[in-house]
Amino acid sequence: MAGAAAIAVFAALGLLTGCTTGGGGVKDEGSAQAEAVANPNATGPDTDGAPKDTSDVDPVKLIKNDPEVDARVKAGLKPCTRGDYPIDTTHGNMTGGAVPDVVVNVMTCADGVGLGTYVYRASGTTYENVFTSEEPAVYANIDRGDLVVTRPVYTERDPVASPSVEEITTYHWSDGRFTKLHWVRNELGRTADEDEFTDPEPTDPPPSEN
Repeated sequence: MAGAAAIAVFAALGLLTGCTTGGGGVKDEGSAQAEAVANPNATGPDTDGAPKDTSDVDPVKLIKNDPEVDARVKAGLKPCTRGDYPIDTTHGNMTGGAVPDVVVNVMTCADGVGLGTYVYRASGTTYENVFTSEEPAVYANIDRGDLVVTRPVYTERDPVASPSVEEITTYHWSDGRFTKLHWVRNELGRTADEDEFTDPEPTDPPPSEN
């Protein structure tokens, strides 16, 4: 992320202290050496110690207890003005486990700009962080069993809300990690700002013919 857009997003990262519901690049694409995070599942474990499901997983606790999450993201993760945390959570089966995986997107309160996206996989009584991306404005979701990560690309003149390019990467779980399956780069058309135009200078009317 370049120029003013980059400054704006990183400033938001440090000011995420009170705000709607809801860096260091891609750190981990799902290595087998994933970090274990305490299981915050309120429904309790099955007889074998594994969580029953992810319906009551607390995503805030997952983020706060995860050593892989950047300290600035943790420090800024506080309730917004209505009391909700700026987090989006998606549950789905991507890694072939008995329990659905959890995708957590952490954003800014003011404008919903992504600060980091994380994927957690249930493993016994804990959750493993199997994917981390903390690039500015990153966002991820689940599509047909794969992880789809969207990352905007900016020029120096792009406002945070209007990147020039959007890169969409699809990751597939294979051999204990996420690997790239598809990559798409979209050039986003934008109309020029009004201040980029100047009104034409008025011209004198042509002389009348008698």
